[in-house]
Amino acid sequence: MERHISQRFDSDLEALKSQVLEMGGIVEQQIIDSVKAIESVNRPLAEHVLEVENDVDRREVLLDENCTMILACRQPAASDLRMVLSVTKMTRDLERMGDEAQKIAQMAIALSDDGAAPGGYEEIRHMGALVQKMVNSVLDAFARFDADKALDVARADTQVDREYKSAMREIVTYMMEDPRSIGRVMNILWALRSIERIGDHARNIAEHIIYLVKGYDVRHTSVHEIEKRLNKS
Repeated sequence: MERHISQRFDSDLEALKSQVLEMGGIVEQQIIDSVKAIESVNRPLAEHVLEVENDVDRREVLLDENCTMILACRQPAASDLRMVLSVTKMTRDLERMGDEAQKIAQMAIALSDDGAAPGGYEEIRHMGALVQKMVNSVLDAFARFDADKALDVARADTQVDREYKSAMREIVTYMMEDPRSIGRVMNILWALRSIERIGDHARNIAEHIIYLVKGYDVRHTSVHEIEKRLNKS
């Protein structure tokens, strides 16, 4: 009987993992599509991103319900408890990534209505590629329960932050050179801000993975400090 219950519990946890990866795959595609939509000022693609958001929200609610059910009925301990707690936090970050992709899509629609901005698209393309790689890597780290790969994602967020600051300087230059374009350039600025925020959420998920795998709470901790803790383990 106990073995049967244990097998059911393992099955519940595996289902949680699969559901997170499915949700993550949908959000990853949302990000790819939203960046592509604003790069090419593609209104139909942007509208598709907005439509997908309802599915992401539904999956977040379902995962929360499943986690609550497991906590109430299974009363997990140790690593199993860390798994459930990590999933609840990861789904929140994934949903917020979807929200940021939605904002990027809305900026693409605004540019479609108002006309293309005079610049900023190269910065969108470059930062978008960096963040897309982070999201893909952090989902792979979760699939493999790989703390070292999660640490690589945390390192990459530092680069994204640097690129964002550099992009902001370029954007200000565009606005100074052509004040009439300020409204359109602001759409690029807000899209870049959303891309940077997606990177922050990818780092959050990386930290949840490190907690899940190693049991270390590394929130509000520098990459250097995380490296030292992992090297000691």
